[in-house]
Amino acid sequence: MTDQPSPELKPFHAMEIMRQARALEAAGRSVCHLEVGEPGAPPAPKVREAVARALPDPQGYTNATGTSELREALARYYADQHGVGVEPGLIVATMGSSAGFILAFHAAFRPGARIAITRPGYPAYVNTLIGLGFEVVEIPVSAADGWKLTGAAVAQAYAKTPFEGLLFASPANPTGAAVDRGGLAGLVATCARLGVRFISDEIYHGLDYSGPSVSALELTRDAIVINSFSKYYCMTGWRIGWMVMPQDLVRRTEILQQNLFISAPTLSQIAATVALGERDYAEAQKAGYARNRVLLGEGLRNLGFDIGPPSEGAFYAYAGIGRFSNDAMDFCHRLLEEAGVAATPGVDFDRTSGNGFVRFSYAGTQATIEAALERMSAWLK
Repeated sequence: MTDQPSPELKPFHAMEIMRQARALEAAGRSVCHLEVGEPGAPPAPKVREAVARALPDPQGYTNATGTSELREALARYYADQHGVGVEPGLIVATMGSSAGFILAFHAAFRPGARIAITRPGYPAYVNTLIGLGFEVVEIPVSAADGWKLTGAAVAQAYAKTPFEGLLFASPANPTGAAVDRGGLAGLVATCARLGVRFISDEIYHGLDYSGPSVSALELTRDAIVINSFSKYYCMTGWRIGWMVMPQDLVRRTEILQQNLFISAPTLSQIAATVALGERDYAEAQKAGYARNRVLLGEGLRNLGFDIGPPSEGAFYAYAGIGRFSNDAMDFCHRLLEEAGVAATPGVDFDRTSGNGFVRFSYAGTQATIEAALERMSAWLK
């Protein structure tokens, strides 16, 4: 048995804050939304046009693994962006990355298996694993090591509490930390040596600011890769993502998909197929995030937040609030109620040490970032 305390199912605090912020807006208040990782721009115009053309026709179920058009387009994506050949038959279209995690856990692991994740990390990892009856092993990362997981840290955690899977994201939420090719290779090799199934969450791929995103598929075919159209392609509400599975898990994943979700939404699959060809539009949005990244980082630092260099990927700033509070939840609630700025408390991502941090998203517009900094400046005084 693990010597770590058994975690409890908790709310997704980013969504709770968003709900409260929208209630304030409904009452006539103005709110600057920095709480959720939601792009401020809509999907590319051609994506919306394709859906408009498809709407008059009846939209039934697709194949459980997705339309052939989408899976073939994704295979071309891996050839073009990562230089690897992926058979369309290994690809499964999912209802966002969230459904991908559920399918991956059930397809690859026995009931009750231990899965390792980083702390801090995306809160739905913990809550999904707990909700499905799996055990969670948390491997801490810190600002001192750039918030980056290493193969040595994985091996050390495994020696203490063995686990069967490692779920890892690069770029990461909430820190924006990204490992380079060598760092990812070290994680893949360590997992292979330990007999640990590697799950690569690549939802923020395309949003790297220091170099091209490296997929685990460039290094191994034994990994489970999960991705989504939500972030890079500005399609959060469309609930469409995909998985690339090892050959030995494809049929089991398909059967689970048939029974759990039937198929991903048909209109969203149509939209996603077109989105893959609209990278110029996505890159234009990324350029805006890059500007916001500098603006928000400098602004938070000037206000007295403890924040390191700009994040290497995604669109988040994970900032220390030690100068202002030791209770991130209270800080975020007061920031919202009194200043009209929505941000996410660090306890969402780190139940052990997160009270000293707040995550701010810079996925929105520059005007939103500027207004939020102005409001926080007045409020903190």
